[in-house]
Order: sequence, then C-alpha cells, then structure tokens
Amino acid sequence: MELSRRSFLAATGAAGTGALLGFLGLDLQPSVAYAARTVPKRGKVTTTICPYCGVGCGVIVSTAEGKVVNIEGDPDHPINRGSLCSKGSSLSQLAMVNGEVNPRRLTNVLYRASGSDKWEQKTWDWAIEEIAKRIKATRDANWVGEDADGHTVNRTEAIAALGSVFINSQEAYVLTKLVRALGIVYNENESRICVTSAVKAGGESVGRGPMTNNWIDLRNSNCIMVIGCNAAETFPISFKWVMRAMEQGAKLISVDPRFTRTSAKADIYIPMRTGTDVALVGGMINYVLENKLFQEEYVTDYTNAAFLINPEFGFEDGLFTGYDPATGKYDKSTWKYQLDDEGFPLRDDTLQDPNCVFQLLKTHFSRYDPDTVCNVTGVEKDVFLEACEAFGVTGARDKAGAIICSSGAAQHTQGTQNVRSYYILQLLLGNIGVAGGGVNGIAGASNGLGCTLQGRLFHVLPGNLPMPASKDVSLEAYLARVTGSASKMENTISPWMGRPKHIISLLKAWYGDAATEQNEFGWQYLPKIGGNYSFVNLFEVMNAGTIKGLLCWGMNPAVSGPNSGVIREALQKLDWAVVVDLCETETAALWKAPGLDPSKNSTEVFLLPAASSLEKEGSLMSSARWMQWRYKAVSPPGQARSDLWIVEQLMLKLKELYAAEGGHNAEAITNMTWDYGTPPDVHKVAQEMNGYDLTTGGLIAGLGGLKNNGSTSCGNWLWCGSYTEEGNMMARRDNIDKSGIGLFSNWAWAFPCNRRIMYNRASVDLEGKPWNPEKPVIKWDSATARWVGDVPDGGPPPGKAYPFIMKPHGRAHLFGMGRVDGPFPEHYEPWESPVSNPMSSVQSDPLLKAWEDKKGTREEYPILATTNRVVEHMHAGGMTRNVPWLVELQPRMFVELSEELAAEKGITGGDRVVVESARGKIKALAVVTKRLQPFHVNGQVVHQISMPWHWGYAGLSTGDSANLLTSRVVDSNTMIPEYRAFLCRIERDRKGVEA
Repeated sequence: MELSRRSFLAATGAAGTGALLGFLGLDLQPSVAYAARTVPKRGKVTTTICPYCGVGCGVIVSTAEGKVVNIEGDPDHPINRGSLCSKGSSLSQLAMVNGEVNPRRLTNVLYRASGSDKWEQKTWDWAIEEIAKRIKATRDANWVGEDADGHTVNRTEAIAALGSVFINSQEAYVLTKLVRALGIVYNENESRICVTSAVKAGGESVGRGPMTNNWIDLRNSNCIMVIGCNAAETFPISFKWVMRAMEQGAKLISVDPRFTRTSAKADIYIPMRTGTDVALVGGMINYVLENKLFQEEYVTDYTNAAFLINPEFGFEDGLFTGYDPATGKYDKSTWKYQLDDEGFPLRDDTLQDPNCVFQLLKTHFSRYDPDTVCNVTGVEKDVFLEACEAFGVTGARDKAGAIICSSGAAQHTQGTQNVRSYYILQLLLGNIGVAGGGVNGIAGASNGLGCTLQGRLFHVLPGNLPMPASKDVSLEAYLARVTGSASKMENTISPWMGRPKHIISLLKAWYGDAATEQNEFGWQYLPKIGGNYSFVNLFEVMNAGTIKGLLCWGMNPAVSGPNSGVIREALQKLDWAVVVDLCETETAALWKAPGLDPSKNSTEVFLLPAASSLEKEGSLMSSARWMQWRYKAVSPPGQARSDLWIVEQLMLKLKELYAAEGGHNAEAITNMTWDYGTPPDVHKVAQEMNGYDLTTGGLIAGLGGLKNNGSTSCGNWLWCGSYTEEGNMMARRDNIDKSGIGLFSNWAWAFPCNRRIMYNRASVDLEGKPWNPEKPVIKWDSATARWVGDVPDGGPPPGKAYPFIMKPHGRAHLFGMGRVDGPFPEHYEPWESPVSNPMSSVQSDPLLKAWEDKKGTREEYPILATTNRVVEHMHAGGMTRNVPWLVELQPRMFVELSEELAAEKGITGGDRVVVESARGKIKALAVVTKRLQPFHVNGQVVHQISMPWHWGYAGLSTGDSANLLTSRVVDSNTMIPEYRAFLCRIERDRKGVEA
C-alpha cells in the first residue's frame, strides 16, 4: 500500500516499528499479550533517576508492602518536569510484573561448570570464595613484575575487567579500586566503543570532552543542528527543550541518513550519506569563512586562529606534511607554532599572515565548496545552502547555535575528526561558552560519564588522571610527564599544574597510612601500562589465550562488540568468567551461543544477581554533567545485591587470602583502604571520593583545599566539592532558577566545580561584558569586583585569563596538533565504502587500525549499511529486552530499506530477509520505508540500509545482532570501532526461516 511520509510518522509515533507493522496489516504480535492494566497507587514515595539514557530524568517511585506499585515522572525535576519516555515509564517492570518479581530477573547466584549445559544455584559465600580463588590463582600464575626493560610494572595481563556505565558512580569507583589493586590493565567499559572519539575531540579543541552546556539551555538557541544523533527517539526528553526553542522561533536542522523522528520535526532535513560528516560540516565551515559570518573578535582573542604555524607545514592530496608510508604514521614536527625568543607563539592579530591558523584553515576548507560537498555526501545543493545560511546567522553576537551529537557521529574511523569539525564550526561562530550554544555530545547511558570518570578505561585513573606507564619509574618521573608547567604567556591559567595534589590525594584515599612520602605515597602499588589494552585488542588477546579470566560488570560484549561473532569466539577461550547483571545476558550464557555444543566449552561462569536502580542508593552523572542522587525504593529480589556490596565482598575475601597466603605485590591489596561499614555505606564512599583534610578530619569544601604533601585525601578530584561538611550537594533539590537562562545551579551538583556551562568566560569579551546582554552566562560586576552568574571557568578578573583554561595558551584549538591523523579534519571514506574518495587519492584515514582479515568489496557487497537505536530498547538489550511492556512495543529485530532497493531486490514489507557482510549474516524483518532514499554520489547511485543492534540470543525477545556484521576497524585517536558504516548485501530469506 502507499504510505506517505506523514502517515508513516503517524503510524510510528506511538509505538515504533511494531506499530508500523500492524499498520501495514502484518500480525507480528507475541502470542501472549504482555501488557496489563495498572491502577496507579500511592504508598511510600521516593525519588530516583531514570537508569537508561544520559538525559537524567527524575522519577517518583511509589511502593507498598515492599513492592513497586507506581512509577511517574518527577514534576519538580527541572529537566523532565514530570514527563518520561517509554523506557522510563516502564521502569517498574525491572522490579515487578503483574504484582510479582519480574520472572526474568536473577534472584539467585548461578554457576555453570565446565562442559555443563545448565545453571546450578549456589550461595553467595561459596561464589565469593571460589571467585576469589580463581582470581588469585590466575593473577599469581600470570604476574608481570618487571617489563623487558627492567621497569617495575606490577601488572597482570591474564585478567580483564569490563563495565559498567549503568551502576552508581560510587560503585564504579570501588570497582576501579579493586581492579587496580589486582594489577589489572585490561580495564574497559562501554564508553570506549560509544563516545570516546567525541571526548577526545573536545579535549583537543577546547580542553575537556563532555557536553558543554545542558538540556534546559537548549531553549536559548536560535538554531539547533542535530547530527550523528536522533535525539527525538533515542533521548526523547532532551527533545522537549529543542521544541521549547522552536516555539520561541529557533530553527532545527536534522542531519541523518534516515528520515527520523527528529527529522520529522526539523525545519531543514539533510539526508547525508553515512560517514561523510567531515565533508558536510567542512562545507559549512567554508561557507562561514567565505561569507564572513564568523565572530571575528571571538575568533581572534579566544582561539589559536592568529598563531603562526611552521612555514613548512602543508597538505597535499589527502595527506598532511610528515606522513611516512613505511610506518603509517605522521612526523608532526611541522605541525608546530612559530616561537619568539621567549618561547611564546608568534601571532598575527590581523589574521592575514599566510602561515597563521586562520589562513591555513581557509585554504584547507576552501576545497569543500557546495558542489564538492554535495557530490561527496549525496545532499541536494539547495538543502545544503539553506542549512548553511540558517546555522551561519548564529555567528552574530546576539545569536547562538547549538550542535547535538551522539554515537552516530563518534562510531567511525573518522569519529574524532567528525566531532572536531563540529567544534571548529562552533568556535568560528562564537558558539562555545554562551547560552544556547555548545557542542552537546550525549552519553547514551545513564551514568556513562560518571562511571568512566572513575577510571573505567585502561589509560586513566579516577578523575581522568593519566594511567602510570612502564617508563614512569617513580612518582617524580610520572609527575614530570603529566604535570603542566606554569605558563609565562600573558593572562593564561594552567590547571594541569594541579596534578601532583590530585594523584597524591588519590593515593592517600586508596592507601591511607600506608601511603607515605618515604614510599612515594604507595606509587609502586599501582600497575603500569605498557601497550594498547583497549576494547578491541582486549578480545584479540583473549582469543589468543592470553586473558584467562573476565570480570564483566553490567556489560554485554557478546552483543555490543564489533564483529561480535569473533567476540563470542574469544569468550569461549576463557578459563572462567564472572558476570554481574540483572538478567541472564548473552555474555553470561556464552555457552548457549547458537551452534555451540556446551559439552565442548570449558569456561566456568559465575552469574551474580545485581540490584536494579530502584533497589539501591547513589549518584549518577547525566550527559550535562549533573551529579544527581537516587534513593533506594525497595529491597532487591531474592539474593540479588547492590554492585557496591558485591565488590566489597570480593575485595574483603581477596584481602583475607593475600593476608594469609601472600602473593605478588600483595600489599597493593592488603593495604588498600576499605572501611565503608557493614553493609557498605554508599555515603562513606561518596565522602571518600570528595576528600578529607587529614589534619582536621573534615570534608574538603572544594579543589582549593587539596594539597600535594599527603595532608589531604581525595578519591576523585573531579568530585571534590560534591559532598562537603554542608552535606550531600548531589542530593540538592532546589528547582528555583535564579539565572533566568536555565542554569538551576542549586539543583544537584555539576562537574567541574558546579559549573553549568563550560568555557563560560568565552561568553564575555575581554572586559567581562556579555556578547549577548539578554542572556548572560556570567558577567563582571565592577561594583563588587566579582563575577556573577554561573561559576566562571577561571576566577581572575576580566583581562587576566583567557577562557579555555585547559589549553596551554588559554585559547581553543582550530588547528589541533595533538591528533595523530591531522591538525584539521579531512574527509576520508569509511574502511568499507561503495565509492572511491572524491576528495583525494587517499581512500580511508591513513592511520586507522584494522584487526580484520575480511574486508567487503563494493562488487560483492554493494550496499552501504549503518546501525541505529530505537526508543523502546537500550544498548545490548540486557534490561529492555526483559521488560514485557517494551518487548510488546518493539518485539522483533528488523532492517529498514528504501522502496527503490526493495523493488530491486523483490522485497516487500514484512518479508524475512538475510543481511550479509564479509564477517557474518543475520536474519531480520524487512521494513520498506520512505525514511531511506538512494544517494547520488560521485556519479553513481548508493543504496543504504539501517538496522538496530539491540537484539541477541538471550532474553524475553531474541534475534540476531546487527553487530555480527560490523567490523573491528577503529579510529586511530581512541580505538573506537566503526559501527556506523560498512558494506553488505540483502536478499529475501528464501528458506522462510523465522527471523
């Protein structure tokens, strides 16, 4: 039947593709209706924060007789104001279904013996003791005390730790304490494979990676561009504030290969071929420069536009100067500033010198003219120019434009440079630091930022302190490597000078009285890294047999990993695995993988039942950096326990074993501080993270109180000030906004220093006067000689500090010499692409890293594919595919394809199809839709399909994962995989096998 764009949206607006299939006359409903009528009740009322995406919505939980009887949005919460999406509204079913414990929840400790085909119920005491024995035996038998150069490294490469981005920040913090005490270096979580490239791009451009502004601030925008993100569907409540801005006259630009729910609300929809962000945004940068729409004073004073670069720097045919084809790396010696006699960068404030950053930027992006951009991206020229004009006007002082992005931008071999291009555009327009501006990268998980900042990635300690490396033979050597020197350049602050007090206070928090000046505050207890321990490589060495044991906390790599068939093979090689989760996941059931004979798999699996968000207390950090406190509403079912309790039991048992039996670097375990009470008190963990003045015993009020002499402790310097003698700042609920622009400074607490808009000194000129007096973020009050408004990003008076204090010279980087693949973004094709690169002879990023030996050719696999998310499911589906209401709304794995491709392949809506890449094949239901249109690129027609990746072989709803098709090819800056662009073919499933 004919289906218009609007009728399609009407069909999908309520319940997603499941409703669409019914609209098409296809009966695909489960044989049993899962939904039941629920009568709202009131009993005991507690508040919590939604455990799904990173928006951070407030929830009211009503309980009676120890059961959850009602869930509703918190009307007092500034972000969601009582509204919830489908996931948040179904939150009660994580605990209760029809008045009983959700039957999918784990309520007992389970054990799968080597070669067994069933789970056995065990006690906690048995499991904790047996797990501790496995850890100790594996650690002791595979200890690396010194590396090949004789450096003390105190690590084991035989145990890996994964996850999580859904547990409380306090739980993530103690998990890191456990992992690092054991000397584990293969230590990763979901953020590595989700948004690390966006974080790295922010660090290169402005000094920090997280979202610059906040959700409510979006209402201050005059134009909002959503790119690499479908905010209306994957982060629905955030879109409330986009709509608020539009009600006030703002324009919305949606950039997406599919016509999404965000696109349906947009003033301008740009259907861009996946993997061509740099070309599109590069064209917008060129448009802004050519039409002189940039904010010149902002660009000259607050970026490195005026800095002069080495005259030998250049770019030709896709490569910057210094590329060595033999090594596949750049010599960056020409990517440097010209310096004066005192070592300061030379500048040309007229921006006319041919070697200044501004002129180099103009030259580089001049190649991205409208015709070229449209030839690369497949976008119509009039649409592209309309978007350029709409966003370009935000360069005026009294205007602001915001960019919203997420994993769709980040999960590419060009992920870092994709997001770098967004920052360059925003810096040219003066849109960083101002109300209604920013690059707002959305963390896909409820506590992605809060967990990751506890050191849940291999290369960092809590607070993003660099992980000690083999060459750091002493604490002194480490500090010499990571500490910023005092800047002599005028009006420049250097916060990186504070690293000595950050790391020493961390060591005091971890080792207490055992951390003394004489033993370098316990420095040698810490493991030292000596290579690439990131997610993809972790599974490569697991497949090779190096990793024997796995601690997997709330993560499901059997579904979420790229080329997940290889991930599943690697899991089969383990001696033992510990999985902590709410329900049985594919990773826990690794011995149930399709086609596997359990009797031939020898991996022992310990499956530990965790408490859900409703059943414990602690804090989360939203994408907007708000640290919010959630409270326990009910007790966990059966033997399920909080992650904090599980980590504590394991750590206490390991302490006991090492105290009794000894072992390599045993003091790293036995001397680790662990005094949180019985049962462990999450408030004591939060206070340890905040830090103490050890001379008085009082909690530290803020970063200024930290010392580098061992007189202060602080588990995470970024949390310093979050829990003080005045109380738990994260639990504050004052929803009065005194700013008038939506800062809500007394609701919860924000990192850093409760600052709500980062780089806010860039919202004023050098005299402290706001660019836009109608929407001031901060301003200088000469009468009181202080800043008023938000917490300023640097406290000195006007003219005494440049706004980007985390960068060496206080200026943001248009020219980013810190990236390994180029100081400016350049368009390269994805590793697998249906076309040759129209921009140069260099097809793909010359520094990308591929672990694959199977690469699809455009002749054999001519169709471009990407992955996406749906509102009803979350990531690998471990929670949502076990919630009946959500399963009923979105019951099956599906793939979307255009009407043109469907006609070419003889596929109709509802057909079962086979999608195959060079790495694997999946079966799914076909959704033939106008959402996707063929692209006309470089003289050829390119078809693109899209599919969600939430499904697997465990849970209430099962199906194939799209990640069986994706590749282990990564961004060279961050090792994030390219999930969003690969080649495939699609056919009807002639065998008619159930999808």
